[in-house]
Amino acid sequence: MIQIQHLTKTYGTTLDAPHALEDVTIDVADGDIMGIIGMSGAGKSTLVRCINLLERPTAGKIVVDGQDVTGLSGAALRSYRRRVAMIFQSFGLLAQKTVLANVCFPFLAATGKVTAENRERALELLDMVGLREKANSYPSQLSGGQQQRVAIARALACDPEYILCDEATSALDPASTNTILKLLRDINRSTGVTVIVITHSMGVVEKICKNVVVLEHGRVVEQGSVADVFADPKSQAAKVLLERVEWDA
Repeated sequence: MIQIQHLTKTYGTTLDAPHALEDVTIDVADGDIMGIIGMSGAGKSTLVRCINLLERPTAGKIVVDGQDVTGLSGAALRSYRRRVAMIFQSFGLLAQKTVLANVCFPFLAATGKVTAENRERALELLDMVGLREKANSYPSQLSGGQQQRVAIARALACDPEYILCDEATSALDPASTNTILKLLRDINRSTGVTVIVITHSMGVVEKICKNVVVLEHGRVVEQGSVADVFADPKSQAAKVLLERVEWDA
């Protein structure tokens, strides 16, 4: 379970320094697919970077399975990050390495080598995402949707407990988006991995998420089950995202 407790992230040290996040409190249950949604500038990406400690919160805690991870460093931080995989909008593949080598990269980063067992595991993951036949191809030879499936396979290499998806489908066409969302849903169901989906699209949340948090200007303005929030949004931000407000041309 991930517990985000009164998290604040400020850029700068002056009294009027902008708050990217302010007093954010969220619980993400094991096995959940949680959507974190908001307009541009709401603090979504800052939040996900704080969860995996790419950025350090200014105040508050991130507690994972009862352990406060906020201050981890060195080997403990590296161990924690192996439990929390990231999938990015830009895919983040290494252009000069084959698909297989990209999926094997977490093994190399963790131990300094890639074993035959690691390669076999990588091929199994490529099979899971439907791209085993592309093992010897390079990212430039793949479509955007295929590249994102390789990124998902890579994220699964170290058997993470949590997957953080930062706008993972926003660069894809609708058909590729549906393929990626179905894949993430199936992985969640088959492995029990917890998935946190950062997005500005209520359509993505509706298709895959069980629960949703709405951010606005760095604050949580609404949270609950997807069914409840979609049926009766309370916050103005949720209403705008759901297009439940009148638009005056």
